[in-house]
Amino acid sequence: MTSLHADEAFLDHYHFTHDPFAARVPGFKFYPAQRKPVLGQLHHLARYSQLLLVVSGPEGSGKTLLRQALVASTNKQSVQSVVVSARGASDPASILRLLAQGLQVQRGDLPSILAQVGQLALTGQEVYVLVDDAQDLSDAALSSLLSLAAGNAEGRPHVFLFAESGILSRLEQLAAGEECFHVIELQPYSEEETREYLSLRLDGAGQGIEILSDAQVATIHEQSGGWPGAINRVAHETLTDAMLADRRAAGRKGVAWNLPKKHLLALLVVSLGVLAAWMMQGREASEENVPVIAQLPLDQAATPAPATGAAVPDNAAPSIQFEGTSQPMPLPLVGEAQPVIRQPLAQAAGLSNAEESDGAAGEGVIDLPVPAPVAPVTPVPVAVAPPVVVPEPVKPAPAPAPAPAPVRAPVPAPAKPAAPVAAAQLAAVSGWYATQAGSRYTLQILGSRSESGAQAFVREHGAEYHYFRKQHQGQPLYVVTYGSFATRDAAQVALRSLPAKVQAGKPWPRNFAGIQQEIAQAR
Repeated sequence: MTSLHADEAFLDHYHFTHDPFAARVPGFKFYPAQRKPVLGQLHHLARYSQLLLVVSGPEGSGKTLLRQALVASTNKQSVQSVVVSARGASDPASILRLLAQGLQVQRGDLPSILAQVGQLALTGQEVYVLVDDAQDLSDAALSSLLSLAAGNAEGRPHVFLFAESGILSRLEQLAAGEECFHVIELQPYSEEETREYLSLRLDGAGQGIEILSDAQVATIHEQSGGWPGAINRVAHETLTDAMLADRRAAGRKGVAWNLPKKHLLALLVVSLGVLAAWMMQGREASEENVPVIAQLPLDQAATPAPATGAAVPDNAAPSIQFEGTSQPMPLPLVGEAQPVIRQPLAQAAGLSNAEESDGAAGEGVIDLPVPAPVAPVTPVPVAVAPPVVVPEPVKPAPAPAPAPAPVRAPVPAPAKPAAPVAAAQLAAVSGWYATQAGSRYTLQILGSRSESGAQAFVREHGAEYHYFRKQHQGQPLYVVTYGSFATRDAAQVALRSLPAKVQAGKPWPRNFAGIQQEIAQAR
């Protein structure tokens, strides 16, 4: 999976409007309780201290965010801020040239810059020089900035360095024991501040802290050490691992059982066919040695056959076994009895299989020819069996009349597609969202590719349900929402009162500002 596809899967799985843990999220601001005093301290030192100010902390500790907050909170009429980055401009000449451009000075040297600072001071303006990633500066560039912070009789700017902690030992060597800089070391977030930070990040992406369990929040805080940059990285990894675990669990349910019903039915039919063919093959092999048994008309009632090896009474009628019945049937006797031939009758008569089949097909009875002369056998006197009434032969059923040709039902005309919703109607639907304050919340219930489906859901569940259109993967998506609430907590309380059928879709709260932005993008 490519990085682009992985990002798309991550956003779709959690219904994020953007990656909440990206390094730079426009408009994101978070100042925990411990950061606000630091910001106030910087303003205080800039006003009353004559020293270079250093804000230190590890990578991802929030130095850049604090620098942005310092610039944003200054009075633009009385302070001119010049921000430079040491990445790509680490030598003294490059740093001074960037400062000269920011102050609109022709020459990029220290005296010219200080002279411009003095001229601005006469007009009531102070100069803030803010250097980001200052750990990349060379020692010569650091020495130039120490001289700039000291100033001269013409002027003195306020210099702020935002750097990792390794810069402190270098500054001490350059200061040679003199007190020429002041250090403010940032502290990591507490676990509660980490929770607030994650909540604000997730809320900006259209979700809430509820998608993370308390155990996951505690793990993220422990592994990140409470530093914002590490919190972003660990939180992203945690949610990615949870997404992959969900997909593996779904895959372990069995690929075959996730097939459509018609495919499962076809697979079952094929399996039964193979099983039946295997059973028929075994049955044919077992029937190869079974002797052919001639079928004769039943003229007398069945009598039990004597057991093998038992003596046959003199008055017992000779019997023959018929195919398809478990009881032997007596042969009709006329006059004196004849000895029973212990062979299949068809073979004794000299018929082939084909002749036997033809005779049976004609009348259902086989006429046996007179056998060849054999040696005379002394007849065994037997008692004549009582007469038995022979039932009339059953007349063959008349051939069924040919079925009438099926009458084809008229093919119904194809239904006309539903007329598209007029633009005015869609504008009226979306207009309700425009009347809501962006800070309020609603519950997102479901999304549908069919606008008629969204309309039917709204009609079925009541006036508190609304829907709007957005663009998702290049196609329109109609999103149904419920209610309008002042806070996220109020929306969460309302969520628990929804019908179980609606809660089964896992609704989630989101603010109207994000919805209004999606509606505007879909126009």
